[in-house]
Amino acid sequence: MNATIEKFGYPATRVAEFTHWLVLLRPAQPTLGSLVLAAKSDATTFGDLPGEAHAELKQVTATIERALSGFVNYAKLNYLMLMMMDPHVHFHVIPRYEGSRDWQGQSFTDAGWPKVPDLGSAVTLAAHETAALAKALAAHF
Repeated sequence: MNATIEKFGYPATRVAEFTHWLVLLRPAQPTLGSLVLAAKSDATTFGDLPGEAHAELKQVTATIERALSGFVNYAKLNYLMLMMMDPHVHFHVIPRYEGSRDWQGQSFTDAGWPKVPDLGSAVTLAAHETAALAKALAAHF
């Protein structure tokens, strides 16, 4: 796996795996169910991914949207391709909703709603919480 995937905690944060993509739990949760969609490739630009990875993205995004809809009942879903500090192709997938969602006694408020996501207001999970949330999300995939 590339360094970006490892930085986001793989394999402990693995939610789902496809041929060209990994779905990882985002360790810092600006909203409940925030994910990282990471290309398995070493590509550092979106256009350098193989055509098969682009084609598979349709299936991957449809699966993510269905899973997160069932898990968090989002109003909108933001795919952010920031790639400023982590060079390999990846998206931050942020479910958006008004108010908050609760999970295992914690509240996750969408601090940026209805504007851009406030990534700085993320809830940072402990290792055992990360594992539990990744497992709970994986059940929806």
